[in-house]
Amino acid sequence: MSDRLKALADAGVSIWLDDLSRERIETGNLAELVAEKSVVGVTTNPTIFASAISDGERYDEQVTSLVKEGADVDKVIFELTTDDVRNACDVLAEVAQRTADDGRVSIEVEPTLANDTDATIASAKALWAAVDRPNVLIKIPATLEGLPAITAAIAEGISVNVTLIFSTERYREVMDAYLAGLEQAKENGVDLAGIRSVASFFVSRVDTEVDGRLEKIGSDEALALRGKAAVANARIAYGAFQEVFGSERWQALADSGANVQRPLWASTGVKNPAYPDTLYVSDLVVADTVNTMPEKTLDAFADHGEVTGDQVTGRADEAQQLFDQLAEVGIDVDDVFLTLETEGVDKFKASWVELVDTVKGQMG
Repeated sequence: MSDRLKALADAGVSIWLDDLSRERIETGNLAELVAEKSVVGVTTNPTIFASAISDGERYDEQVTSLVKEGADVDKVIFELTTDDVRNACDVLAEVAQRTADDGRVSIEVEPTLANDTDATIASAKALWAAVDRPNVLIKIPATLEGLPAITAAIAEGISVNVTLIFSTERYREVMDAYLAGLEQAKENGVDLAGIRSVASFFVSRVDTEVDGRLEKIGSDEALALRGKAAVANARIAYGAFQEVFGSERWQALADSGANVQRPLWASTGVKNPAYPDTLYVSDLVVADTVNTMPEKTLDAFADHGEVTGDQVTGRADEAQQLFDQLAEVGIDVDDVFLTLETEGVDKFKASWVELVDTVKGQMG
């Protein structure tokens, strides 16, 4: 087992792999990562599935069978992806039983529904029923339309991974949606102990957007702030997390068996080669969080990542000072987050188109 990844896990960071394929499941690679690299969860998205389906022959037989049955492309996608997620859930079932919070596998609602509350709820219900495993998480985007869908899903006992969170303001709305869902679930007689949730706070894209704007400004003061916004943003978010889950409202739910919605650091692969390739792992170490990594980042951390204690708790004020400096040099932070969410939803939808095109190609 990697000593560096074990040290990360021992620091309270749950290591999830941001990748899945039928090949990983059937060859035992996923089980190997669990055994040897401290991986205790998996996240997926349509782009990941498109890559898996286009690169491997392990889907061919099922695709052929579904086509013979008259399945359209949406049906084929639904069957392929829910089968993979169900089987991954089975690989991670022992982890789920042993750790309670981990052993989770995430699958997204259809991205084209990101701005349609009712359709998102219907998609979440369909995926939850099809995978039919207690350790699956249904990914719902943190759009304005997604917020009531999160509440509705949680109220019915569906475990949710809230995705595409960029700003602390939206993150607070996500936490509120989660608590509202738990309150409704409690009223409905649903066992709160069975509901799990994570809130996926996107990291690297913040630096990409802010750095580009800083370089356009071009002053020494602006350029000195490059590569700092993403980690600062996450630290501010963690401060909000501590506040909400330290409240009386939360305590009343916890007393009824509810589980904390853990922060999940997403998009932790470094986009800028000038930055350390483990930046968004090492600098965001804090207990009771999740870091979902592409395999490249996982391997980099296993090779040379460093754990130097808690890098997040108590640093929200310091991080806010950094955001004040960004404003002083001319960065419109609100516009940054609006841009990131808009682009995030567009990428979310584009990844679905990519998956549809890939599967159409396999269907012949």
